[in-house]
Amino acid sequence: MSVKVIIPGALTTVQDAGRYGYQNSGIQTSGVMDQKAYKQANELVGNPAGEAVLEATLFGGMMEVDEDTLIAFTGADMEPQINGKAAEMNRPYLLQAGDTVSLGMVKSGCRTYIAFGGGIDVPIVMGSRSTNLKCAMGGYEGRALKAGDVLKTGTPHASFEEVKERRAKAEFYGSPIEVRVIEGPQAEYFSDKGKETFYGGTYTISDQSDRMGYRMEGEPIESVNGTDIISDGIAFGAIQVPASGKPIILLADRQTTGGYAKIAVVCSFDIPKLVQGKPGDQVRFVKISVEEAQRINESQQTDCMKRGK
Repeated sequence: MSVKVIIPGALTTVQDAGRYGYQNSGIQTSGVMDQKAYKQANELVGNPAGEAVLEATLFGGMMEVDEDTLIAFTGADMEPQINGKAAEMNRPYLLQAGDTVSLGMVKSGCRTYIAFGGGIDVPIVMGSRSTNLKCAMGGYEGRALKAGDVLKTGTPHASFEEVKERRAKAEFYGSPIEVRVIEGPQAEYFSDKGKETFYGGTYTISDQSDRMGYRMEGEPIESVNGTDIISDGIAFGAIQVPASGKPIILLADRQTTGGYAKIAVVCSFDIPKLVQGKPGDQVRFVKISVEEAQRINESQQTDCMKRGK
């Protein structure tokens, strides 16, 4: 089965859970920005964890399938349509050969995940099908999709009868976005005033933001004596503060190391709602302890297991 791109989205790429094991060689992990929506999309069409999907940003475009297949949309609501008729988010559909799928501008959120039965079948590079835009590697020719591209899909893992009743909970993406963080490894580089500014202020996602990182606009964070450090590893969600004093949240396509002090790190369970923020949305940071973050994470994992997810 294949999917032909008729109208490309603003930025639509092939992504999976990420490319791990190569950061010591300077290769970014890439992968989906919103792991929660990604997993839900695969579950809806009966795919095992790890299958590749399409990640569409802000605007999704149009595509056509040449054989019967399953499809589901999760994450940001781009008001999907199948053959010009409205389709729901967070549920599976059975497409027929020749059907078209359209996604418009986001109604809420920033990124939509489109899963097909069997997953997107592109070559595995260093253990992943994810697109690394910075290195032009992986995914579909290492780039965002454009008109005329034809993507192959794998063999479906489930029939429509097996998945037709599946549903995922719709998410609300609003602003301001409140994200919980733990103290960063170089918190001592910032003055008490700087920390008060960071935790007490409201920041705005800059239009200079991308999959590599969200640049935040707001009051500069005061340091004790500058924020340059000997470069060290960068985790997904690390918040570094350059000389400007304005924080940058490092995301899926982040560099593997960085030379600016990190004031905090976004908790993994709040990254999905953070990355559904778009330029102009506001963000507030709430400090919690490592122990509290562990309890919340364990509680969420337990809830998922109880729901069979």
